[in-house]
Amino acid sequence: MPHGERIAEFLLSIGAVKLSPSQPFTWVSGIKSPIYCDNRMIYSHPDARDYIVNALASRVRTLHVEPDAVAGTATAAIGWAALVADRLKLPFVYVRAQAKDHGAKKRIEGDLKPEKHIVVIEDLISTGGSSVSTVSALREEGRGTVSDIVSIFTYEFLASLDSAQMQKVALHPLSSISVLLKVALTQGRITEEEARMVEKFIEEPAEWGKQI
Repeated sequence: MPHGERIAEFLLSIGAVKLSPSQPFTWVSGIKSPIYCDNRMIYSHPDARDYIVNALASRVRTLHVEPDAVAGTATAAIGWAALVADRLKLPFVYVRAQAKDHGAKKRIEGDLKPEKHIVVIEDLISTGGSSVSTVSALREEGRGTVSDIVSIFTYEFLASLDSAQMQKVALHPLSSISVLLKVALTQGRITEEEARMVEKFIEEPAEWGKQI
């Protein structure tokens, strides 16, 4: 079974994915969504966690350039990046959303040497905003090279693809919303109508919430 489908099965079976069209979730970005995926729940399930760490590490190994270090985006991807770095025996750092207002006032935590090639690990990509910010910090503050972002899941928003193109980075998601909907339909967890509603949201995330 492909990684994408197996990961979707894990997300559904542990209850990491929630559907609530009548009372939408509000994301940090302000977007109102009928669906919410909480990959942090996977940390509590050893079988799913081990499978996903292996899949992430395997994807990193197949990149066109072998990375010198692994970086995670704070806070949700810190654990995943640390686990992948440990599996690959590579240095690990994480990137804060904002610089600290005390001490060294830096965004990058860890010992990152300049002129290194860094792969970014994300738990989930929605609009791509946090990923873009992380890449910028690693290039500017870290004086490193970043060409790839490997993630567990993506909502497949066009905005994330645009952001990646602007930053000249490639996205490598293991699973996606389209795969998850397919698995959920096959398992009878959602109806065709609910699947179409989520697809409509993915097509026009900013507009969908205004129609509630």
